[in-house]
Amino acid sequence: MNKDCCKKFFTPVALPCKASAALLFVRLVMGIAFLYHGWGKIQHPFSWMPEGSPVPGFFQFLAAISEFGGGIALILGVITSLAMLGLAFTMFVATYMHMFVMKDPFVATGPGMSSYEPALMYLALSILIMVIGPGKYSVDHK
Repeated sequence: MNKDCCKKFFTPVALPCKASAALLFVRLVMGIAFLYHGWGKIQHPFSWMPEGSPVPGFFQFLAAISEFGGGIALILGVITSLAMLGLAFTMFVATYMHMFVMKDPFVATGPGMSSYEPALMYLALSILIMVIGPGKYSVDHK
């Protein structure tokens, strides 16, 4: 990958004001959600999963950083493409774990049940924001 390709990938796309306002709303909601989800993980970044988890501590650390740091990056709209890349990988793994390892359904059908729908939705939103950028109302745009 050459330098121009990297620069182009990390340069936000010019968007109209209405699209940028909608992206700001999505970024704020998603950013707050990831701050919330990442807060507990960042307290014990190498061991937030249960004892005996198949996920090594280093990967737990990367997930904690991507969720908590990605939440801050989303809210501010700073290093957005890089933050979304981290969140996309994290949500891909979460989707895989719920779908194939835990064999959860797409949508939870009862109280206390889990599903892979939220992780898949966050994966889709991460890819969307990574590709189109954070919009005009972001630090990246400045």
